[in-house]
Amino acid sequence: MITTTRRSLSKTLALAAAAAALGAPTLAAAADPTEILGTWRLVSYVVEVQQSGEIMPVMGAHPSGGVVFTPNGRVFFMLTADGRKPGKTDAEKAALLDTIVSYTGRAEITGDQWTTHVEAAWNPQWVGTAQTRNFKVDGDKLQVTTPWRVMPNWADKGMTRSLIMFERQK
Repeated sequence: MITTTRRSLSKTLALAAAAAALGAPTLAAAADPTEILGTWRLVSYVVEVQQSGEIMPVMGAHPSGGVVFTPNGRVFFMLTADGRKPGKTDAEKAALLDTIVSYTGRAEITGDQWTTHVEAAWNPQWVGTAQTRNFKVDGDKLQVTTPWRVMPNWADKGMTRSLIMFERQK
């Protein structure tokens, strides 16, 4: 099960019920952790450079990929650049690593954030790390923002964050 943890979800619901019983306004901001479950297709992926504010389509105009959140608390995330071609030489094959972001692991969802405890990834640097993402579900749209960080694929840009949009697959 997605670890919003049941305890934290129960606590949130109990606090909301108590606030409502007292006539206090309640916040709708506490996201339903189950609304992110399912399969999502990538719609857009851009990166913002912190220093300049530049928005870069680092994976091209039409990247592909998706993310899957399972009821038992797993996440599978894969993005690939537009126009990838099979590499013929060792150098071309190695360069393909800069045109993919992929990882999987156990997911924890708290409010409007999910954290993946990475067990396998396209880049070994990420294995064993905790990758946190902010998200917002609006109907069949999932908007994801990463924290500012130096991304291995475009480390020369310094601190960047990814702005990602997905659409729910039915």
